[in-house]
Amino acid sequence: MSKRRSRGDGGLHWDEARQRWIASVTTGYTPAGKRIVRRGSGKTKTEAKAKLKEVLRDHEDGLTIAPQGFTVADAVNDWLAYGLSGVAKGTVDKNGYLCRGHIIPALGARKLRDLGAEDIDRWLADKSKTLSTRTLRDLHACLNRVVNRAMARDKVKRNVVALCATPKGQQGRPSKSLTLDQAKTLLSAAEDTRLYAYVVLSLLTGARTEELRALTWEHVDLDGRPDADPPVPPSISVWHSVRAGGDTKTRKSRRTLALPLRCVTALRRHRSLQDREREKAGNGWQSRNLVFANVVGGALDAANVRRAFRRVANKAGLTAADWTPRELRHSFVSVLSSSGVSLEDIADLCGHSGTTVTEKIYRHQLRPVLLSGAVAMDRIFAITSER
Repeated sequence: MSKRRSRGDGGLHWDEARQRWIASVTTGYTPAGKRIVRRGSGKTKTEAKAKLKEVLRDHEDGLTIAPQGFTVADAVNDWLAYGLSGVAKGTVDKNGYLCRGHIIPALGARKLRDLGAEDIDRWLADKSKTLSTRTLRDLHACLNRVVNRAMARDKVKRNVVALCATPKGQQGRPSKSLTLDQAKTLLSAAEDTRLYAYVVLSLLTGARTEELRALTWEHVDLDGRPDADPPVPPSISVWHSVRAGGDTKTRKSRRTLALPLRCVTALRRHRSLQDREREKAGNGWQSRNLVFANVVGGALDAANVRRAFRRVANKAGLTAADWTPRELRHSFVSVLSSSGVSLEDIADLCGHSGTTVTEKIYRHQLRPVLLSGAVAMDRIFAITSER
């Protein structure tokens, strides 16, 4: 005859439906008088009793035990649904893509309480074969925040993701710049397209693509004030971008840039084209006053610009898949540097931070018009007369 269990040790029975031994013990009563029962299960009596002891230790430590079936996918979906409040839509979309594209397919079915550091190391090592280091860091950060949220809600004891380092991933596509001959060819190829003014401004002023997409006509001065003392040239005021909140990338990116003659010519042509499109659209025109808009005045997104730019690049004889609009800005820096413009002036024109000169200009002058880029670009991309 087996020995009777001592009082307080709980019960132990075989569950035919689950084909497992169930160890259970009463740890207290609810205010309504219902017993609070803790359970542990296993394939053997010893395993079931060991699981029950673990449950009781957690209970004594004040930890709420997560449901046995709570998975990594459950934790991820909870974080995506409730853990990103107040975050910009673009950030939400990016995190959703990373989680649904990489975390849930690989780790989603795993029970969160069983997830170990070895699982994370193997997963990251596998991803490092195809993803860049930056993407691996983003994935690690997402999963780390997911488990932190679950741990704060007593779904898991500790965050094993924080114990794992991010491996080095694949080398990303390096940024590059156009040669002077390639730049001139690209300008010629873009001349008969709706993207011409965009390409000209991006290449000859160095404005970021997100800054140009947010540019409005009220921030464009195509006439300047030649009779002023000193004369004020035509310019654009780069004060906004399509980033969350409409701010530029940094405080020092808020700048006013003098326009080379080619830019003035291109923008005047572009405004005439837009006037014709507005007349054709009639009541369907979206009055957002954007310089670069679609055929009904609506905002362009990054994909719109990339597709149009690749068509221009292909027309210019470049391998379209190898070039993106942001590389016009790299080309701007490269062309100016090759032509002898100082690094300090280039930093000013690009809105870069990190130079004392830039800090002084933005502190003591109100939106200064930076001239050196326009002067250099008029010399490099000289045209004889306006169209």
